[in-house]
Amino acid sequence: MKKIDRMREKVTILPTSMYLSKMHDAGWSLVALEWEREVETTGHAWAAGSLRRFRGNPFGLRISSDCHHLEDDPLEMQTLKFLAEMIVQDISFKSMAEALNIREYRTRDGRPWNAASVFQLTLA
Repeated sequence: MKKIDRMREKVTILPTSMYLSKMHDAGWSLVALEWEREVETTGHAWAAGSLRRFRGNPFGLRISSDCHHLEDDPLEMQTLKFLAEMIVQDISFKSMAEALNIREYRTRDGRPWNAASVFQLTLA
């Protein structure tokens, strides 16, 4: 059975053709180039890039009908408010999950809550 080895190198200078040939001769294939640069931003730093970190919209928010901003999702906001009350009361994650399920709140994908899913939500 074969496996794929991957290696990521931090680059401080542009790679030379000799270096690329050496890596190719050693059996490596170039699969991507990643570029970055610093840019000046206006406004708040959190507005410029923080929403890009999420895999989807944050729990409690949904994409608006005009697809240009996020808006509150009423059911998810209700879930978050109830969860916040339980956090203040220092209730265990397992008990929080049970309380959410008793009220028939569900995760975004429709499943019942469990201690792990409540914990993950509190990390977000």
